[in-house]
Amino acid sequence: MKRFYTLLILLIGIGTLKGFAQTTNDPEAKKVLDGVSAKFKTFKTVKATFTYKVENAAGKVLSSKNGAVSMKGTKYRVTIVGQEIFCDGVNVWTYDKAANEVTITKLDNSSNTLTPQKLFTNFYDKDFLYKLNGEKKQGTKTLQEIEMTPTDKSKPFHKVYVYVDKTGKTLISTKVMEKSGTRYSYTVNTLTPNGTIDDKQFVFDAKKYPGVEVVDLR
Repeated sequence: MKRFYTLLILLIGIGTLKGFAQTTNDPEAKKVLDGVSAKFKTFKTVKATFTYKVENAAGKVLSSKNGAVSMKGTKYRVTIVGQEIFCDGVNVWTYDKAANEVTITKLDNSSNTLTPQKLFTNFYDKDFLYKLNGEKKQGTKTLQEIEMTPTDKSKPFHKVYVYVDKTGKTLISTKVMEKSGTRYSYTVNTLTPNGTIDDKQFVFDAKKYPGVEVVDLR
């Protein structure tokens, strides 16, 4: 399961950023983030593809993986090379292809729980100071860059950069800057809202994984 959790290093860095209304020092940045959250919450379902990249301090790419995520209400499914996560809103199945092992846990609905939905909505909170750095062009899009700094200096990262499509009000990419110099980036390549997604997609079907070892921690 170790390789799976390397994927979540970035997601944890972003997914714990939520609800930053009390300590903000930049109202314009808050308007941008609130707009992204409000837009995403109008979607009944979402399918997205993404690229997860790790770079060293010099900007050299150490690894790059493509993945996909589907969301419907509290249900979600994340797929990346060798790993899958299924959640039906109650249970979470974490599958490691190399080990042919799936771990089952109960979904924790507390505010500290990480889910893909939070990545797209609640990614700014009282534990961060943020500011709008400005805008830049990326192809035909105008991106707004928001810089976030954790107030807790014991965090392993010292900066998080969020890039938002100004017109579409959607999250384009995030970058987490670790104190060690390592950089983790997450780029949304495609985002398709309001399509039809069968609920079966969010449940792990052991019959499709012959010989899988099941670790039930519920």
